[in-house]
Amino acid sequence: MAQPKFQSLKGMHDLLPPDSEEWLELVDRFRQHFGRAGYGYIQTPILEDLDVFARVGEGTDVVTKEMYDFVDKDGSTIALRPESTAGVARSFIQHRPLVPWKVWYSSQHFRHENTQAGRYRQHHQLGAECFGSDHSDIDIELIVGLWDFYRSLGLDRLTLHVNSLGDRETRVRYQELLRTYLSSHIEDLHPSDREKVQRNPLRVLDTKLSESQPVVARAPRLVDHLSETDLDRFEQVKSGIDRAGIPVEVNPRLVRGLDYYTHTVFEIMSDALETAQSTIGGGGRYDGLVEALGGPPTPGVGFGSGIERILLALRAEKVEPLARFALDAFIVTFGGGCPDPSALVLGLRRHGIGVDRALNQHNPRKQTERSRRVHPRFVIRLGKYDDRPDVVEVADQRDDSTWDVDLGPIASEQAANLADVLKRRR
Repeated sequence: MAQPKFQSLKGMHDLLPPDSEEWLELVDRFRQHFGRAGYGYIQTPILEDLDVFARVGEGTDVVTKEMYDFVDKDGSTIALRPESTAGVARSFIQHRPLVPWKVWYSSQHFRHENTQAGRYRQHHQLGAECFGSDHSDIDIELIVGLWDFYRSLGLDRLTLHVNSLGDRETRVRYQELLRTYLSSHIEDLHPSDREKVQRNPLRVLDTKLSESQPVVARAPRLVDHLSETDLDRFEQVKSGIDRAGIPVEVNPRLVRGLDYYTHTVFEIMSDALETAQSTIGGGGRYDGLVEALGGPPTPGVGFGSGIERILLALRAEKVEPLARFALDAFIVTFGGGCPDPSALVLGLRRHGIGVDRALNQHNPRKQTERSRRVHPRFVIRLGKYDDRPDVVEVADQRDDSTWDVDLGPIASEQAANLADVLKRRR
């Protein structure tokens, strides 16, 4: 068969049923989970002024190599958002909400990078941010909250890595120390890491290139250069995570991909995924971000978690799909002398039951095949009993049980009667 003339762009994919049902279920569970902690939903524009991202990520691959940007018709430079935190910070500055300001999002991000499993040019992320509190308990709240969310989905093979980058002064001093060290071993680094030494030496620490690993292994550790205040704060965060019963590993090489991080940084990894794509969520504190965008000095902390990565981890651990039943019910008709299927469908929907039927099929076998493709919880079979036209058979797809329901002789009440039965079984 010839390929269609138009197809989705490389690294950008259509989301179709039934996968979309699981996707929506994942987002809804995230909403409920962080809603219980006081986080409200935020949606920022897909397009932002380029400087929103460039000012906080100068020298990073995201800004220098991966962003989709263009000159608009009015001459302004616009970017498709490569991440959400900077846009949320811009929104905080613009609207000046009361603090602490706790929000969650579900966003599309765009990065022109090499595509592979779990890494796409259009990817989707769940995240949460808190602006206006420098209390270590907020760091703990978000880290524990994300861990507990993963566990609630059924993920078991998780590892939490944490590190501290210290305050801005500590980070600047360490960057100079690290730059000096890396410069003295520049010939031993992979060429792509060499170019980072002057621009952004911290990025060399999380290199995946084997040629650079021996140099990185001997590099001075930031944790050995933290101030007493930095160390005290780091201990508070680690102790809070420990009290929550979560095993934590200190990773002195852990840095994040954008420059605005300070103090706490963390990643949660799944060992069910290949090493290069094992991070399913991560974030940290960024107390200088709002100020870098022209706002008042404001502490902040947050995380992002790729939806595609979460779903890959669920598949790798063979977790039961989050949304098995897209519809409550599907109607199959076996002939005349039965309740009007159209009236029953509309009536059930009015009573809160998600239901459909195969309008273009009259053969019961083909209708049944259609029902299997849409994954309903219940299959309702009309007209199975010639001598009892008002009795329908209901099959529960969860446990393969079947039972008969007498809808009663009054047509206007049949949908309500059946809806009551289905709701009790749901």
